[in-house]
Amino acid sequence: MTSKPRYQAPALKKGLEILEVLASASAPLTMSDISTALERSVSEIFRMLQVLEEHRYIARSEEGYRLTNRLFALSMGQPPVRDLVSTAMPVMQSLARQTGQSCHLAVVSGAEMVVIAGVDSPGLSGFAVRVGYRRPLHRSASGRILLAFQSADTRAAMLEDVRAAGGDIDLPELTANLDSILADGSGASPSPVLTGITDLSVPVLSLNVARAALTIPFVDGPGTRVPLADSREMLREAAALIADHLAPVVRETTPRAETPDAPDTLEKAPDA
Repeated sequence: MTSKPRYQAPALKKGLEILEVLASASAPLTMSDISTALERSVSEIFRMLQVLEEHRYIARSEEGYRLTNRLFALSMGQPPVRDLVSTAMPVMQSLARQTGQSCHLAVVSGAEMVVIAGVDSPGLSGFAVRVGYRRPLHRSASGRILLAFQSADTRAAMLEDVRAAGGDIDLPELTANLDSILADGSGASPSPVLTGITDLSVPVLSLNVARAALTIPFVDGPGTRVPLADSREMLREAAALIADHLAPVVRETTPRAETPDAPDTLEKAPDA
């Protein structure tokens, strides 16, 4: 027997449903599209759309309604994400200068990966992925890294989220691919967006679990500053440096014999 919710907030529920529908859409939706998707009348959702637009959670164009980046901006203000980005950015800027390639940082967001930071290539040419870009976990180099470097139970739960979101998964093939990535410690695959680009991706690890994926969309050509193999090694080193700077500081619980009266202090982590 399904228990009845303790509290009811119909207007809030409709607003959240609208946001969820727009988040799953690949193109703007008209009011009629949203009404049909939610099985609600246009009159039921009209005011909700006006309020969401007024508060800049959605935007309207000739094609229809779409989500803005406001929810993303709010989530970026959370301390764990903010700390990850502020720690990673100097390392990513150095990586871009050394390799001559752009790079970006992605984390898990439901059944997708979302880019939370990026640095453009310093040269005249290159390919950069915008902050806020999303793609199903199993269909991107960053997403497969985030899937591969998880515990077995967590990976299974993430794949179930992908399947529930409508992801078409060949589970045996994907599992073999993820296990290969895990064994190698990194991934490399042709870009699903543009030809001539190889996505190099590695995990930023915390306790052997991927907290984020650091990726270079490697562009090869006559002006390439650093070969692919060397760029891949630099990428590994950058991810390890970010992970090292994010490592928690451990409090020493056992007093040292030679300094029994030493004050109980925290060791400072190295500057990022």
